[in-house]
Amino acid sequence: MNHALADQPTHPASRLAHFPVSLFATVMGMAGLTIAWMKAAHTMPLPVEVSQVLRVLASALYLFLLGVYALKLLRHPAEVDAERRHPVRLNFFPATSIGLILLAIAWAPDAPGVARWMWGIGAAAHLAFTLYVMSSWLHHTHYAIQHANPAWFIPVVGNILVPIAGVRFAPADVSWFFFAIGFVMWGVLMTVVLYRLFFHEPLQTRLAPTQFILIAPPAVGFLSWVALTGEVDAMARILYFFALFLTLLLASNALRFLRLPFFISAWAYSFPLAAITIATFEMHARSGLPFYGALALLLLAVLTVVLVVLVTKTVLAARRGLICVPE
Repeated sequence: MNHALADQPTHPASRLAHFPVSLFATVMGMAGLTIAWMKAAHTMPLPVEVSQVLRVLASALYLFLLGVYALKLLRHPAEVDAERRHPVRLNFFPATSIGLILLAIAWAPDAPGVARWMWGIGAAAHLAFTLYVMSSWLHHTHYAIQHANPAWFIPVVGNILVPIAGVRFAPADVSWFFFAIGFVMWGVLMTVVLYRLFFHEPLQTRLAPTQFILIAPPAVGFLSWVALTGEVDAMARILYFFALFLTLLLASNALRFLRLPFFISAWAYSFPLAAITIATFEMHARSGLPFYGALALLLLAVLTVVLVVLVTKTVLAARRGLICVPE
């Protein structure tokens, strides 16, 4: 997701070699939007058909990206290996497993048998990614504090997403296992990333949108905690309101983000906004308070507009040959 748009198009023959694994973040955004509309339809008089269409589109997008990246692996293995060894791009490989887990959540109500397999494969793959990435951090030879950015949450803290569907598809201890990994490592990485943001140079312009990823761990953590415990208790409220605070913090800097040129990294806005939107619908469903309902609808409107803009700009950039280019 750190691949910026270049000023000049690249020859089509070389596009595949520069197809970034970070494009799987688009699946996270589309699947997040799908689940948000699904949650909205379950708690309010909104059409369920919207989420059904979005679910198909998100699934088709995932299969398309998976096919293209598999082709890249076959034809350009050196470029895939270079992404694997890159201190920033490495963190986007687990977006492939997170995308599958999110699609499992989206399909669970209507196709539980297929969703169970999707969840199982996604959870196992994400655990493997976590072990690999953390091993690279522990035994590194090339990491520096400047490499730390919110995208580091994806491979490890992404485990916190597993229990949302896991409580339905596996014994509770499996979900608690994944939740423990994500929850504890969230605190560790939050400290590292905030230290880097507070005391070192600002993030590169193309990585600035990744600051929105800060919202996702507590928002998703809230959803997983409620799924595991069955109630909105004190811990659930702490997670939700911290996620809401981070949303307000970033919203207060909206003009800074609006002034940024378009990068593929702008998709970092999508899933975190979806996560806080879904969490707010859950708060409304559990509390019945009108405030949460109104806030959820506002967030859903913002999320939908953001996704429309991101899809439009991405398609236009792709048609102009400005994606899948060297940095």
